[in-house]
Amino acid sequence: MIVSALLTSVGINSGLCVLFFNLYSILKKQPEYYNVYAPRLLVDGELRMSNSFNIERLIPNPGWMRQTWELSEDEFLSSSGLDAMVFMHIITFSLRVFTLSGIIGVFVLLPVNFSGDQLQDINFANLTNNSLDLFTISNLKNGSKRLWVHFWAIYIITIFVCYLLYYEYAYVSSKRIAFLHSSIPLPQHFTILVHSIPLQPRTNINNTVENFFMEYHPSTYLSHLAVGRANKLINRNEVRAAFVSFKSRYAASMALHMQQSDNPIEWVTEQAPAPHDVYWPFFYSSFMQRWISKLVVVFVCLLLTFLFLIPVLIVQGLTNLSQLEARVPFLKSILKIAFISQVLTGYLPSLILQLFLKAVPRIMKFLSSIQGYISRSEIKRSACNKVLWFTVWNIFLANVFSGSIFNQLAVFLEPKNVPARLAVAVPGQASFFIAYVVTSGWTSTSTELFRLIPLIISLIKKPFVKPSSTDEFKAPTFSYHVHIPRVLFFGLLGITYFFLAPLILPFLSIYFCLGYIIYRNQLINVYAPKYETGGRYWPIVHNSVIFSLLMMHAIAVGIFTLKKLPLASSLLVPLPVFTLVFNSYCRKRFLPIFTGYSAESLINKDRDDINEDPRMAEFFNALVTAYQNPALLPKHNNNHETQSSPLLSTVQV
Repeated sequence: MIVSALLTSVGINSGLCVLFFNLYSILKKQPEYYNVYAPRLLVDGELRMSNSFNIERLIPNPGWMRQTWELSEDEFLSSSGLDAMVFMHIITFSLRVFTLSGIIGVFVLLPVNFSGDQLQDINFANLTNNSLDLFTISNLKNGSKRLWVHFWAIYIITIFVCYLLYYEYAYVSSKRIAFLHSSIPLPQHFTILVHSIPLQPRTNINNTVENFFMEYHPSTYLSHLAVGRANKLINRNEVRAAFVSFKSRYAASMALHMQQSDNPIEWVTEQAPAPHDVYWPFFYSSFMQRWISKLVVVFVCLLLTFLFLIPVLIVQGLTNLSQLEARVPFLKSILKIAFISQVLTGYLPSLILQLFLKAVPRIMKFLSSIQGYISRSEIKRSACNKVLWFTVWNIFLANVFSGSIFNQLAVFLEPKNVPARLAVAVPGQASFFIAYVVTSGWTSTSTELFRLIPLIISLIKKPFVKPSSTDEFKAPTFSYHVHIPRVLFFGLLGITYFFLAPLILPFLSIYFCLGYIIYRNQLINVYAPKYETGGRYWPIVHNSVIFSLLMMHAIAVGIFTLKKLPLASSLLVPLPVFTLVFNSYCRKRFLPIFTGYSAESLINKDRDDINEDPRMAEFFNALVTAYQNPALLPKHNNNHETQSSPLLSTVQV
């Protein structure tokens, strides 16, 4: 890709961003569009409908940015939840990383790369027709002493990223513990799910569960509720599962982490989700059905990965103008028009790939829903992992190798050749990924602000549907499995291309600045917290950044080997070792906090409730029926949320 093609892409997407920002600042002030741009505030009663005309409504202004910025983190946490805070910390973490890496990359590495003469002489008089490869490490000659600048930059960024990772892991962990201590009593803290309950002769599931827990947990057992089928034609005790509640958080945790039976595949326990978060179809599948479904999911994921290579190959054909002319000869005359060729190579490939990617989160969420997870929040967290690694493989690795050494993919499968092959392939796709950041990053994030699809749906429904009251209207929930993989993927691009093509860093910094303002605004005004994991997305973030660092190290070793600087390659070997040791320490130090709470935290919280909360008796009474299947409730009372007292909060920690 040449510089002019990149500038064309930047121009188109910048124009779209400005258009979306201005339209948003006007439409958000129109009362008839409150249900699109401020549904959460509308439901909470913080907005009043007004029909009086005001000329100020028609004038765009950036005042909403200031309002978004001024909200403190504690206020944001209390209103939007821990998962939302974690998501915003992904963006602030990335901003810190790319602030330092951007300074080093733009003011140190970029001039060093640009001053090389490995590729061709630079035509300063016609700079826009030069290849973007002139700004990459490929422009430095083999054995050049200037490569040591990149070596030290890699060391600095690795240490800095690891320091920030440790700080953020510690901070999010402390917030997770603090959130427990500040929360009201929640059903999921006192309840576990028990499944694979052995059938006893001449007795039902209810009696079996009660007899077992009264015998082995006599002082702490409170109550249980057997899981019933919604299908009235099938016997309801056929589901060998029950929600078992205890008199304290500590007792529930002890029962959760202790093997209940000498037979480890009976009386299996796991943490209960919040009552409204339970995914009831899980209980209707047998062990064999769930096991087969997991195999099917693996097969479908592999098939989807293979099929996605088709749009990847199409995109790579568009990015290479000479290949496109050779394969489609009748386009030669059209491609001679500068603007058309620039759009085809700089804007269209990223747009096509983005359109294909739109369906992936929905597919992954569906696949996760048939794997046996008992909560909707866990389904989304599993889908988040699937979308992330699908994106890394199909957008990063598949693009890299289909564009450069697709025919040599068999060689790539030899582990000892991986660094060298990555070193050849990755720099060659720098221009494509810069355009991808601009198209998928800038414009997609601005589209999230403008909410184009909900706006269109609202306009279509408006003539046919009567306005509903705010009591019937529900605010949407944030799709973490869609947005977290995208943000982490851009972080991967920034870390891996930091020393290869530092020109990508300013575009990434702009993306994260846009993301901070836009996503914070949306989480305050649009999305209401409903399903929470209690900050358990952060370990996914940590693992993704560690993978990005290791990928950068592997590419760097290969680059310095190809550039005839073997000493630099050898001196880089300690970096991945240090990164892996650091990751191992973080897993031991912080990961247990995200899988459960300590006895110290649970006992202290139990004592606080006994001493300070006079409503615990009321809470325990409500807990007995908190986990009823809403499909089995009477039709006139089928809204599950009405079954819970105010003590049974909908927020899950």
